[in-house]
Amino acid sequence: MKLTDAKLRTLTTPGKHFDAGGLYLEVTPTGGRYWRLKFRHGGKERRLAFGVYPEVSLKIARERRTEARAILDRGDDPGAVKRDALALAEREAAASFEAVAREWLGHQSAGWAAGTLDMIRRSLEAEVFPSIGARPMAHLRPRDVMPLVKRIEARGAAETAGRVLQRVKSVFRYAVVHDRIESNPMLDLKPSELLKPRSTKHRAAMADKELPTFLATLEAYKGEASTLAALRLLMLTAVRPGELRGALWAEIDTDAALWRIPAERMKMKAPHLVPLSRQALELLAVQRRISGERELVFPSPFYPGKPLSENTLNSALARMGYKGEHSAHGFRALFSTVANECGHDPDMIERQLAHVERNQVRAAYHRSAYLEGRALLLQWWADYLDGRKGGKVIGFARKVAA
Repeated sequence: MKLTDAKLRTLTTPGKHFDAGGLYLEVTPTGGRYWRLKFRHGGKERRLAFGVYPEVSLKIARERRTEARAILDRGDDPGAVKRDALALAEREAAASFEAVAREWLGHQSAGWAAGTLDMIRRSLEAEVFPSIGARPMAHLRPRDVMPLVKRIEARGAAETAGRVLQRVKSVFRYAVVHDRIESNPMLDLKPSELLKPRSTKHRAAMADKELPTFLATLEAYKGEASTLAALRLLMLTAVRPGELRGALWAEIDTDAALWRIPAERMKMKAPHLVPLSRQALELLAVQRRISGERELVFPSPFYPGKPLSENTLNSALARMGYKGEHSAHGFRALFSTVANECGHDPDMIERQLAHVERNQVRAAYHRSAYLEGRALLLQWWADYLDGRKGGKVIGFARKVAA
């Protein structure tokens, strides 16, 4: 005979009182009343606990029985499924966003430059952890992340907002891969749909016709000698400012006239060989006396153990009168434009700029090719800049052979 709510309210007799489908209420001699399900799995009789009556009503106990029977019908053990679910719930409750984010940072640290790692950590500590850092990741939804990203955008930092969103999504992706959460609820959060469209602002770069005036201004610059040397080497090599600022003397091979930039400091995480022109070697010889015994080629004038700061080069350009007009990164565009207009091999120019080759066969070839040709190209470029100091118009150059 099935149990009823009326019968349960007065049921005190110790023993097992069955409902149907293996569900029963076990009443203990001390008055405890526990819901149980008796079932067989793998040829063995098993028990599954459903809770205590009356906290778990007859209706809820029957619903749980139905769920357990459905699990049995597909061949699984409801007890094992329940244990797995409880274990997962415990793991997810312990996996706060901040805890997993710091684990993600540790995992990524081997592939990131120290400065990049520190910048990303600080952005999470400032923008994300105060809002959602203590909350279990399993309980977070897009509605929890969207407001903090929108707040960053509202203060005029749209680019930072986009980057923070991507970092949050990366943490969630890591959490799924490493079994901290079951699924990633942030997959559909896209910057283009969450943030307002922004017009692309290209980095300021000068035109070839401006070179004579700029080079004269550079010669007259009265700031720090290391900053001046860094700007000159940046022009001579067409590397990225971040790659130059972290340069170490151990990377410079003056005998081979070669600068070997390690992968961890390159944007695309691949090592880059930079041929050094005669002018670059002369500049480095002078800079060697300035930096002394330090490891860094361009140490900070204020903190000698650290490289020039990110803003030092652009600040120097601003003091020369070029604020908003030219940037340190723009020297790459100047090199590319002039070298292409003067007829040099576009592939060689792109390789010197360390741009990624999308064709994998060509990429494999480019890794070993063009070094000699790029040495000739950069020597041509250094001579070109020397010529422009006097305002000379350099004629169309012969293409450098690979």
